[in-house]
Amino acid sequence: MKRVYVATSNRGKLRDFVAAAQGKIEILPLPDFSSLPAVEEDGATFEENARKKAEYYSRVVPGEIVLADDSGLEVDALGGAPGVHSARYATPDKSENASDAANNARLLRELEQVPDAARRARFVCVIAVARDGNVLQTLRGQAEGRMLHKPRGSGGFGYDPLFQFPKLGKTFAELTPEEKAEVSHRGQAFRKFLDWIE
Repeated sequence: MKRVYVATSNRGKLRDFVAAAQGKIEILPLPDFSSLPAVEEDGATFEENARKKAEYYSRVVPGEIVLADDSGLEVDALGGAPGVHSARYATPDKSENASDAANNARLLRELEQVPDAARRARFVCVIAVARDGNVLQTLRGQAEGRMLHKPRGSGGFGYDPLFQFPKLGKTFAELTPEEKAEVSHRGQAFRKFLDWIE
């Protein structure tokens, strides 16, 4: 079975990738990821950040395929924010990740006066595939939805409890990992990766 390493310490992302892989390839966390120096995610786009991470972390496991993703939420009423700063949205200087609870609280505050009709949003994921410091491919997925006024569901992570996927009438936090993999931005990008690697 083919194996790929994923450059993340985010357990939620790893769960998403494992669910999307459906046993077709082996998904492994990058060895000793938490002890490696962090890559500064200073790119202006999801693709720039994903490429930067993939190039850097693929040097850690020579000869192996490494995936790095950059993903986040774009809310139309906020001009596309939080965007590339999704994980750091509630941190004043955007230098380090904030807790999911803090990020969600800030988003809810900023959307307080925004009517339902103007709450369109999308999750975006860009996966960069690299080996030995060279990016081989980038793949993008996105899921359109809308932001709720309060969280629903206990699964998922990040903004999942606030993001309703209209076709299912559920938030991403109300879906099973398998259901989420079918419709999510990360699941879409990962299926493109499976097509590419085959």
